[in-house]
Amino acid sequence: MSRDTLALYPALDALTPAARARLLLSSQQIKLPAGAQVFDEHQRCGGFPFVLEGAIRVIKRSPQGRELPLYRVMPGETCIVSTGCLLGHTDYNASGVTERDTTLLVLPQSEFESLLAEAPFRDFIFSLFSERIADLMQLIEEVAFRRLDARLASHLLGHGRMLHVTHQQLADELGSVREIVTRLLKGFADQGLVRLSREQIELIDPAGLRRIAGDPGAV
Repeated sequence: MSRDTLALYPALDALTPAARARLLLSSQQIKLPAGAQVFDEHQRCGGFPFVLEGAIRVIKRSPQGRELPLYRVMPGETCIVSTGCLLGHTDYNASGVTERDTTLLVLPQSEFESLLAEAPFRDFIFSLFSERIADLMQLIEEVAFRRLDARLASHLLGHGRMLHVTHQQLADELGSVREIVTRLLKGFADQGLVRLSREQIELIDPAGLRRIAGDPGAV
């Protein structure tokens, strides 16, 4: 196992030499291009992925095809959908897609269960599991209790004056549809808050967007 992998996942470095050797022998390194399906709803869980390079975007799809982004798995992080499926012996209940070229180290279920007996690995898994649950609770609160125009205004802030993004990408990020996001953006433009051009949004009045977002401290 490379030192880069151990640096990303320090819990692996804390394993006993025998446990690290088992992990190395049983795991499989996989390279996937951007946009590849890592897992999908109702599929059997294929193992526990360590992200070495790239990123996985985890989403929930509606029967109508709308997508709600749940979280991203970056190098050094874990996927709680995969963790939950492995712990509960259930199928996936969300989908994972690579955002860019991605390298994974996939640990089979049998070895995942064996490594849970190792305190460093078990503590690492449940610590990040707890953090992801907190993130998801915040997402639920945003979707359930915050107006979409406020969420959109907040999403535009914090990325500089010029955003290179499509309306569809914004809709995907917010769990909405492109037509609604386009209508809201046109409303922002009519108010002099933004200037719209092809795949580009220029922020003209960030203070006005902050008022809509209800976050006076956003920048």
